[in-house]
Amino acid sequence: MPIPSSYEEYAHEFMRWREQSEIGVSVVLQWSRLLKPQSSVLDLGCGSGKPIATVLAQRGYTMYGIDTSSRLVEAYLRQVANASAVCESIESSRFYDRQFDAAIAIGLIFLLPEATQIQFIRRLASVVTIGGHLLFTAPTQVHTWKDVLTGADSLSLGRESYLRIGADAGFELENEWVDQGENHYFGFRRVTR
Repeated sequence: MPIPSSYEEYAHEFMRWREQSEIGVSVVLQWSRLLKPQSSVLDLGCGSGKPIATVLAQRGYTMYGIDTSSRLVEAYLRQVANASAVCESIESSRFYDRQFDAAIAIGLIFLLPEATQIQFIRRLASVVTIGGHLLFTAPTQVHTWKDVLTGADSLSLGRESYLRIGADAGFELENEWVDQGENHYFGFRRVTR
């Protein structure tokens, strides 16, 4: 099941809200210290790129964005220096034909059904290089709710499930963070093929 296409409908509202918020920036900057200079970063559910991708690009990382909203992809390409971005499903993007030093999925994974979340994390293991890094957000408790913007169903599988799924896919937990908006971040490192 793809991410709700309603983000296209709400793109303007999403950009207005997200581009005025610094939520998550400090965590992403802490995480980015793990990356080698000039790393390539796959930004899944990239939105307009502000504020997350823009701060990573300012630090010299090469950003590649994927989003299902053409409006958000257009904004990403305008706002993120030297970025590439495509309007495609995060489940079958052409960017999966290459490898990246890191991948981020902020505000994304929990929008997918359980089976798709598991497949998604496994898919990222084939895209992130050995020694590379993955950062995503999800609550630590098993929990369901409605997405604030679109009303779409959201589901957290919970910390233990994400750790197990990550380990099964070849990732090991490096760190966890909580931002000023109380969003939980899982930071993984790719250790096996």
